[in-house]
Amino acid sequence: MKLTALLLLLGHSALWTVQEASPLGAAGSLPQSFLLKCLEQVRKIQVDGALLQEKLCTTHKLCHPEELLLLGHSLGISQAPLGSCSSQDLEVTSCLSQLHSGLLLYQHLLQALAGISPEVSPTLDLLKLDIVDFAAYIWQQMEDLAMAPSRQPSRNPTPTFSSAFQRRAGGVLVASNLRSFLELAYRALRYLASP
Repeated sequence: MKLTALLLLLGHSALWTVQEASPLGAAGSLPQSFLLKCLEQVRKIQVDGALLQEKLCTTHKLCHPEELLLLGHSLGISQAPLGSCSSQDLEVTSCLSQLHSGLLLYQHLLQALAGISPEVSPTLDLLKLDIVDFAAYIWQQMEDLAMAPSRQPSRNPTPTFSSAFQRRAGGVLVASNLRSFLELAYRALRYLASP
């Protein structure tokens, strides 16, 4: 019951963020197959992230990410921006670049959670692999369309966890931030894929 309430709360907060975003403007053309594959990847990662949160909730009773937000700031858990994907003047190259950079950030944050707990590790590993695949797919498409920056973005500092509790709390926050990021990404990709 608590898990259902948590998922509804997180879904509602992500939806609120999406509704508050500015409408998307005109966009360039990208291959439809690429956009559909991206939408599929986003949904797969969303399922993986929800599963990670569920396992942390049921295994470690960390069911309230809003209570952990203050701890998130002190741990240095960043949120990835997607402003180029939700502005009035959607710029495809900037949006894809931000999406790629955000995926790299979450990949890095998830790597910092290694050793979180034996019950959660398989789900964490699957989530990391899906994010790595998605980031590589976007980068390859950007290179194919000559949209890739001259160099890949630099990595953010790794959060430090001094206890198992901090690592698990960090896991809840990273999964929650990732879900919000993916909701905005899904909205932008769906807009780009619409005829």
